[in-house]
Amino acid sequence: MGATKTDHFTDQQNKIAVISKALGHPARVAIIEYLLKVNTCITGDIVNELPLAQPTISQHLKELKNAGLIKGSIEGNSVCYCIDDNTFEILKDYFSKIIDTVSDQKCC
Repeated sequence: MGATKTDHFTDQQNKIAVISKALGHPARVAIIEYLLKVNTCITGDIVNELPLAQPTISQHLKELKNAGLIKGSIEGNSVCYCIDDNTFEILKDYFSKIIDTVSDQKCC
């Protein structure tokens, strides 16, 4: 059986790609910004904040959770969401290295 395209890249490259893809939609960026502002919330809070239907927001939350950007815990009949610090630490390290490298380069 042949290798998938992702098999040709490192685990870190694949992880950054998954995270970046999840952040590739403005609604998901807005959800992340909202969670950063309020720290934790339930789906209904996000529905009240964004001009999207509840099923659409739930789908975006699912994508963010699958990418590891957020985590959720069940509280009664609701799910309480918050930022996953570990994934943002991965992003911080990755982009810090890029910024440091670009800053040190003497390119045209």
